[in-house]
Amino acid sequence: MEKERRQQERQTAEPPLDAFELHSGRNLGRVVDLSTEGFMLFSEELLNADSLWEFRLVPAQTIEGIEEIRLGADCLWQRPGADGQHCWAGFHIIDLAEEQAQALKRLLKGHG
Repeated sequence: MEKERRQQERQTAEPPLDAFELHSGRNLGRVVDLSTEGFMLFSEELLNADSLWEFRLVPAQTIEGIEEIRLGADCLWQRPGADGQHCWAGFHIIDLAEEQAQALKRLLKGHG
């Protein structure tokens, strides 16, 4: 049994959060769960583990005045979806400006 390595408990992302690649604007998928340290993404495309990404996480509706959160994240792992076309990917947040960190905390609080 794999030991749980997460420091923070993750919450289901409600309302849903879409994840966009910051520079291209490409929609990479939907955030499944989220914490202040990381998130799991269900992606429309196969993502590589050990890759770095810059994201805009955009809630389906504005929460606590938050329209988006910008962050950098490291893809720690990925598993292909059952259809072989999608994937599940786990990300560790590695770059988050202070105001974005505060927005993420407010977003998580709004979910709770």
